[in-house]
Amino acid sequence: MIPVLLFGFAALIVLFARRRGGGWSGPGKVETSGFDPSAHGLASSVELDPGRAGPPMRLLRRKELEALADSCLAGGWRAAEAYVAAAGEDWDERWSRLDFLTRVAAARDEWLTAWEEAGTAPCAAATVRARLLVQRAWEARGGGFAARVEPDRLAAFRAQLPVAYRLARAAAEADGRDPGPWVVMVTAARGMRLSHREFRELWAEVVARAPHHVGGHWQAMQYWCAKWHGSDALMLRFAVRAVEGAPAGSPLPGLYLQALTELESRHGPGGLPAGRRYRELLPRVAAALDAVPASNDQVPALRHLLAHFALLSRQPALALEQFRLLGPWCGAHPWTSAPNPVRVFDRARAQAATLAAGARRGAEDAEGGRGSRGARGARSRKRGKVSCRAASGA
Repeated sequence: MIPVLLFGFAALIVLFARRRGGGWSGPGKVETSGFDPSAHGLASSVELDPGRAGPPMRLLRRKELEALADSCLAGGWRAAEAYVAAAGEDWDERWSRLDFLTRVAAARDEWLTAWEEAGTAPCAAATVRARLLVQRAWEARGGGFAARVEPDRLAAFRAQLPVAYRLARAAAEADGRDPGPWVVMVTAARGMRLSHREFRELWAEVVARAPHHVGGHWQAMQYWCAKWHGSDALMLRFAVRAVEGAPAGSPLPGLYLQALTELESRHGPGGLPAGRRYRELLPRVAAALDAVPASNDQVPALRHLLAHFALLSRQPALALEQFRLLGPWCGAHPWTSAPNPVRVFDRARAQAATLAAGARRGAEDAEGGRGSRGARGARSRKRGKVSCRAASGA
């Protein structure tokens, strides 16, 4: 399940990108007339669906979550507690489940109050409440830079975050193993304007419990963004380290794509890193995503970003492979930053296919050229040997 806070803030990046330039920025002018998706293993253009980033949730899974939400909204909390407990010490999964319960509580939270009062799972219940308070603080603030936020909204934001922070600290004391409360504190940290030293101390607590926590890394990367308390270089360094240290099967390397999205939203395509090292990270991220279980629903949104940045970095074959894997789904950033997501998604596919085919032909021609030169060299050497034998009277 996609963490709501993670992709909630990603949505803010998308909105900011729209304000800056309005629409998808591709690799420049590429002649794509006569593009036939089926010739490249792609979904038909008429099938493209801007309503989703990837395939819908399995029906059984959706029904299970609907039943859980109905149980909570009816006032029950035991099903919620069992749902969280079933994640065990899979901390990413536990965070995902707490995220779902936070969304349910945002609609109605009487069941959460009853759960807190029961005291049977104080860490889980308090973490949901703290996450809910952080979410409401951000809703009170709204989007935009601090200078553009109305003073009363900013005051409400800054008043609510310390309350959430203290509650998350209490949740951490209730269960010292769970990184979730510390991730909530990391989320609140940038709004509370914690110093680098204070933030690093918080982050060390997350890493000590779950060194590759996906949601935690997203929130930490936001702190290190230039628009908050870091810089482009600090943010990028943090994301690259996450890629290099991520375990197999984790979507964590996708953090690099989100860092690139942040850079592009601030500076446009010209602000993306151009060095060889950064370019070569994209195939590495692709390989990591290929190893993530198919049930992980964070992957489609990341593949959309990967296709986009692979195309911008002139790696069309890599982009084309992502488009094949995505199928007809185009309801994700960067395509949704344009007025017509279907059109820009289809154009990007066409550009990837055209550039990949051109690169393939160029490689074949170069190989053929080397083969021809080799054959001519062999014939020349053979003629030389014949001439030598003639000269010697053979």
